[in-house]
Parts: sequence; structure tokens; C-alpha cells
Amino acid sequence: MNLGDKTMTQQDTMAGKICLVTGATAGIGEVTARELARSGATVVGVGRQANRCAESAQRIRQATGNSNVEFLVADLSVQEHIHRLADEFKSKYGRLDVLVNNAGAYFATRQLSADGIEMTMALNHLNYFLLTHLLLDVLKAAGSARVVNVSSDAHRMAKMDFDDIEGQRRYSGWRMYGQSKLANILFTRELARRLQGAPITANALHPGFVATRFGHNNGGLASLAMKALQKIAALTPEQGAQTSLYLATSPDVAGMSGCYFTNCRPVAPSVTAQDDEAAARLWDWSLAKTGLKDGGFVSPSIELQSAF
Repeated sequence: MNLGDKTMTQQDTMAGKICLVTGATAGIGEVTARELARSGATVVGVGRQANRCAESAQRIRQATGNSNVEFLVADLSVQEHIHRLADEFKSKYGRLDVLVNNAGAYFATRQLSADGIEMTMALNHLNYFLLTHLLLDVLKAAGSARVVNVSSDAHRMAKMDFDDIEGQRRYSGWRMYGQSKLANILFTRELARRLQGAPITANALHPGFVATRFGHNNGGLASLAMKALQKIAALTPEQGAQTSLYLATSPDVAGMSGCYFTNCRPVAPSVTAQDDEAAARLWDWSLAKTGLKDGGFVSPSIELQSAF
């Protein structure tokens, strides 16, 4: 599927829609925000640095001719920032048609977030979990909304180690990254199950191995190795954004929920990613780590109906 062809068919198809894209100052996040703006949507991007947010907003407006593009500043590893972001969005917009949870990173060495949580799980998973919860009311207000969670096939090598979920006893950057991407899928499936009957779908995706700044934050040999590998084998950000855009816009997936996509097609995730008991346990752990109450959801006893 060619992104150029796709964007031509998407022109104005999202007119009147409001979309929020996290991690939108570079890579597949910026491409996703740009193409949603090209399709006529009002786009709200999220980034950590005010200057980069301003630069991305300007690039997207110039590339698309759509003036309805703004960025909000938040470090999504910090729960206070996520609460502030949600409040700021809701002060400006009464509904949200599409939420693209895209922000994430790889950490070669163990770090703690401002909230004292291992950084990989704080940014790559709890960010998705908390922001989606805080925006649930405006998602419902849209009448037919979509949550799109960027995961990875790195989940296939992972398991949820609930005895050492934050890597305190043993830490490997790739093990934690894979676990966080597994958590994205478990969260997506559990979210879809709990939202059955609500006008919101939730799906996860693998964007492919994409040439972005992914992994460059680590410096040293880890950063150099990632840059070299990206030059040899990586997709372009335009190619990597295709499945995010498909799930955000296509009528083909209207009503589909709790699924995992790659190359714009539903595929089965790992057996571990289909473990509903692990999904429920992760949900409870996430509630405890974010201090949330489990409001706004139907009974978790409802069975998830998905494509696999």
C-alpha cells in the first residue's frame, strides 16, 4: 500500500474530526499528524519540548495548508504532565474522535521517571493507560471514536514478569522494551473488552522497523549501533505511519476492536499477548501505579470479540 495513494484518497475524509497524536514532533508521529491534517482533521500534537512542538506545527501547516494544527507540551513519562495535558485538551475541545498513543522510547540502562517508576514502563505503557483513561469522557462524546496504540512485534519475544515488572532484580533494555510493547497489546485488548457497548474502538499495531530517532537517546555504542542498523534495514517514517493512519481513518475497521495490525491487516499477536488473565492483572497494576479508580468501564466479565 502506497502512502501517496492513501493520502490522496484520504483528502478531506477526516474533515470535522479532532485527532490527538502523541510523540508527534518527529518520525511516524509527525507523519501521522501531518497526514491526518492533510485529510482535513483538526490535529493536536503532543511533544516534550516547546520549540520542537512549534517547529512541527509550522511544518505540518505549511505541508498541508491546514491551519487547524496545534501542539501541546508534555513529558509523557510524568503523570502530572499527563493530567495537565488532558485538562488542557478538554478545556479547548469537547470531544476527541481519534487518539493515537504513539510516544515511546528504548532505554539501554535502567532509569526512573519523576514518579519513581521504571522509565520504559512509565513512558511506553502507563502513558497510554493514563492518558486514555483521562480522555475517556471526550472520546465517548465523539459518538464514534478510535484509540490507536502503537506497539511492536518486539512483544513476540517478551512476557509479563509480574514478579519483576520494573526490572529491579535484573535489567535489560530490550527485555523491558519488549515487555512494554506486550503491555500495549494487553492494555488494548482489555480496554476493548471493557468498552464493549461504548462508541469507542481500540486497536494496536506494529509499524515496522522505522528510521526515526528511536534509541538515539541512549548515546554511546547503543545509539551508534541503532543509527547504523536503521541506515541498512529501516522503513521510512512515511512507510511506518501507514498502519496508524489506516486504523485512524479507514472505514474498513469501523467496529473492529481489540485487534493487532501490521501492514494494515489484522494478525494474531503472540499467545502471551492473548492472555486475558495477564491483561486483567496488568490493568490492576496500572491502576495502582497511576492512582486511578476504574470508573467509566463496563464489567470486565464480558468476553472480548476480536479478529483472532
